[in-house]
Amino acid sequence: MTSISFACTGVRADPYAAGPALVFRLRISAPADVRVHALALRCQLRIEPARRRYGDAEGGRLTDLFGERSRWAGTLHPVQFAQVPLLVGAFTGETETDLVVPCTYDMDVSAARYLAALDDGDVPLLLLFSGTAFAGPGGFQVTPVAWDQEAAVRMPVKVWREAIDAHFPGCGWLRLPADLMAELLAYRSRHALPSWEATVRELLGTAQAVKPPQAAVTTEAAATTQAVKPPQAVKAAQTAKGER
Repeated sequence: MTSISFACTGVRADPYAAGPALVFRLRISAPADVRVHALALRCQLRIEPARRRYGDAEGGRLTDLFGERSRWAGTLHPVQFAQVPLLVGAFTGETETDLVVPCTYDMDVSAARYLAALDDGDVPLLLLFSGTAFAGPGGFQVTPVAWDQEAAVRMPVKVWREAIDAHFPGCGWLRLPADLMAELLAYRSRHALPSWEATVRELLGTAQAVKPPQAAVTTEAAATTQAVKPPQAVKAAQTAKGER
């Protein structure tokens, strides 16, 4: 088995990616006398939430993930962040390469909810590596990458936020069933609305302009009650008139 080790020297947002993405800089080391022709890697990234402190506001936003703070000693389990492939070219001794990791802003995904709940500081990440090494002089030998190879890194929260804001500045995310999305798309097309924001605002404006049926029934019932006096009220009025 070829002895290969990994280290992460930094992480940055990719401003030119088609969607939100982070770039992890990896340093890969092998014995100096071994020619590595290629590495075919699988890289798993895992958030280690127990390795940082949380403010009161952050703790409140993390309740749906980990429960009440009093239970965190048993609930702060690792959160899967991503799993991506990586192909590394030939090198001898040591090389550096970029690991590009796409990010999601889907708040139904635990990793996105966790990251969005943080105000600042660092995110403790653990990168775990597996795969195949093609190495050797002249020809080459095919050996697995040791299963225990990993690298820890602390990613600033602002780096993740920078990657998200480059594509969705000041925006949230809402997931809807396919049939409802089809109805919304049809409504948008019928009214020639330029964006989803305009579509939702149009629907909200229409809902506020139309008086709810329940309110109309309540108002009508109140008017009827005032117009028709109950028998007890009529009798009391007659008695008072007789006394005068």
